Amino acid sequence: MKGIRVTSVAIKDQVEVAVRAALTQVLPAELADADPVVRRSDHADFQANGALAVAKDVGRSPRSIAQDLIVGLPRYGAEVSGPGFVNLTVADDVVWRAVACRATDDRLGVSSPRSGERVVVDYSAPNVAKQMHVGHLRSSVIGDALVRVFDHLGSDVTRQNHIGDWGTQFGMLIRYLDEHPEVDWQGQGVETMSALDSLYKVARTEFEADAAFADRSRARVIALQAGDDRTVATWRDLVAESEKAFEAVYARLGILLDDGDFDGESRYNRSLPGVVDELLAAGIASESDGAVVAFTDDVNGPDGAPTPLIIRKKDGGYGYAATDLATIRLRVDEYRADRILYVVDTRQALHFRMVFNVARRAGWLPVKVHAEHVQFGTVLGTDGRPFKTRAGKTVRLADLLDDAETAVRGILQEREHGFTQSEVDSVVRAAGVAAVKYADLNNTRTKDYVFDVDQMVATTGNTGVYLQYAHARVCSILRRATGDSAVAGSDAEIRVDETLPLHPAERALGLILDGFEQALRDVTDTLEPHRLCGYLYDLATAFTRFYDACPVVKAEGATRSNRLALCALTERTLAVGLDLLGIPAPERM
Repeated sequence: MKGIRVTSVAIKDQVEVAVRAALTQVLPAELADADPVVRRSDHADFQANGALAVAKDVGRSPRSIAQDLIVGLPRYGAEVSGPGFVNLTVADDVVWRAVACRATDDRLGVSSPRSGERVVVDYSAPNVAKQMHVGHLRSSVIGDALVRVFDHLGSDVTRQNHIGDWGTQFGMLIRYLDEHPEVDWQGQGVETMSALDSLYKVARTEFEADAAFADRSRARVIALQAGDDRTVATWRDLVAESEKAFEAVYARLGILLDDGDFDGESRYNRSLPGVVDELLAAGIASESDGAVVAFTDDVNGPDGAPTPLIIRKKDGGYGYAATDLATIRLRVDEYRADRILYVVDTRQALHFRMVFNVARRAGWLPVKVHAEHVQFGTVLGTDGRPFKTRAGKTVRLADLLDDAETAVRGILQEREHGFTQSEVDSVVRAAGVAAVKYADLNNTRTKDYVFDVDQMVATTGNTGVYLQYAHARVCSILRRATGDSAVAGSDAEIRVDETLPLHPAERALGLILDGFEQALRDVTDTLEPHRLCGYLYDLATAFTRFYDACPVVKAEGATRSNRLALCALTERTLAVGLDLLGIPAPERM
């Protein structure tokens, strides 16, 4: 029955419709559209708290409104609880019908509520000639998860990797390479970026210590901006080598970004003078001590003086603000964005607040376009400080994955697994990615979190590796039930008898499975991937309770078929959910 599209309205949505209709019969006409406030509950399937929300406006006690409300909800075994809560229980056949619809639907019953919406997501943003490090982890991982979920819900998503490929540092590095022709930095594979990183540091030291070299470097910047052939050729080599290195990291980490998504600062270089001229002409920007700046109301420094947004520096160079303003114009005018997301760390909050303010005043960012700074906290070491190596250096992103894979391999070596070496390597790679990405995504993005690799690779508790094991366990159950070792769980035949009574563990699992689309909607509404992580962990936990309480392989007849349907739907939901986080879901672990 795969490949068909089955219309499936979430049970929670059905309950909301029923409660809203009942409220309409109870409340005055002017309150007919009152929110029924329906939520999952520990005391019943759902709880409706709408009576408490409107009681003051109606001039009645919440409990008396709730007593009238339940009269219109005979199908839900409605009961009044406490000061005016309404507990609701859905019929068994409603749950089984929802399981059947989702299990036979190629999208698990998830609709495309964001169809027609254009979303631009700006994320990752490494710098050319520098290695990707722990500072790029959160932007890359969070941005990628948002891209995947928005796309799954129907948005037209444009990925933008705004790499740092322009500026004084390139004049400095190119000049150093010119003056040291004996340096061979190309063609070193994965070590190319390490070599460039080291050369950049040496060049910067010379730049700061030797005024003559600094002057020659600045002259090389001018040559680059003027399009000097030899300078531009070296610059292009630096960019090309860097982009190959970035793509290797993205491929290993499972990030969707590729060469078509690179959006370097150099792209906007020619438009920056126009940005400044238009802001000056509109009176939004002004000259101050040789620089061009703009101010935002109520943005002041510690001394109470207005804080300037520097658009053009005293030396004639352009700040990040000018480039960010230029990107907004492109994303609005060319990409026709309805929503622009900047996945950048919390420290840039003031910068984006001021950039968005200037762009709106200039008319470049219409009110109908939502520009949002998706800010996030810092990755900390186990000492509670920003994560560094023991030598105090920035940790390479590749090294984080190496550490996670080493820890996973150590766990496998302590267990009997029956895998070939190739299979071990595959599991190690998948689990290493899961450990690193899930540990990041499972935290509230605005908060700092501790990078503890031993905790990340644990096969119990709320970790990505645990969810992979949960998925593999469901696949194993389905293989045993079908008697075919080659059968994947997602290919199990679905047959559901809607007349069977529900075991409490079946009910709990069925209702959680029915909430998959809502979990995805929560991610796009709040821009918080941890909501999907929490949902998947709850699903895995509910499945464990179900399997412990409800035999599957040894069950018979319609009971066995129904439970296999729950297993198959759980397997597919875990697999799709993990994929939307950018995490692989192996069938064997």
